[in-house]
Amino acid sequence: PWVDLGGAPKAGDTWTANFTRARRVAGEQLTCWSVTGGSFHNPQAFGKLVFVGEAPGADEDAQGEPFVGRAGQLLTKIIEAMGMTRDHVFICNVLKCRPPNNRPPAPEEVVHCRPYLKRQLEIIKPKVIVALGNHAVKTLLQTEEGISELRGTFRTYEGIPLMCTYHPAYLLRSPGEKRKVWEDMKKVMQLLKRSEE
Repeated sequence: PWVDLGGAPKAGDTWTANFTRARRVAGEQLTCWSVTGGSFHNPQAFGKLVFVGEAPGADEDAQGEPFVGRAGQLLTKIIEAMGMTRDHVFICNVLKCRPPNNRPPAPEEVVHCRPYLKRQLEIIKPKVIVALGNHAVKTLLQTEEGISELRGTFRTYEGIPLMCTYHPAYLLRSPGEKRKVWEDMKKVMQLLKRSEE
């Protein structure tokens, strides 16, 4: 059975109230057999920037926090190079639990988790979303186009600008692509700056 995904955000809600809703959504347990736990991050600057990845890995599953392994360390460096800290962004995944044997998300798992991700983004109301890698891009944009075609471009997710870029795990395997991701993040920073003017 599906759980209640929480009430709609209300005018005047504090970020704490919205974070509590997003945390509840992320922490809900799905009824699939592969669930080992949810993951979420606690932002101080709620509603500015959201990074969406694929699924928790072993480190994330153990700690209950997204992007804490080697790929997460690289993402942290990217965020810091952007002039922020992890506390200034919201980091989440398409899947809220680790797939068995760390395999890519199965289509039925994405279908089951999509409402949770959708609800989180409705609550957070980010100014910009960064989709990290193929699974995040395809899930959020509901497209068959992959990251190779879309990387470096802004698309729109329910009225919110969405930057498509490579996943940090890919950058660990292909460090020569880091420059492209940095170019993407500069576009994100420019858009955030314009939105604050």
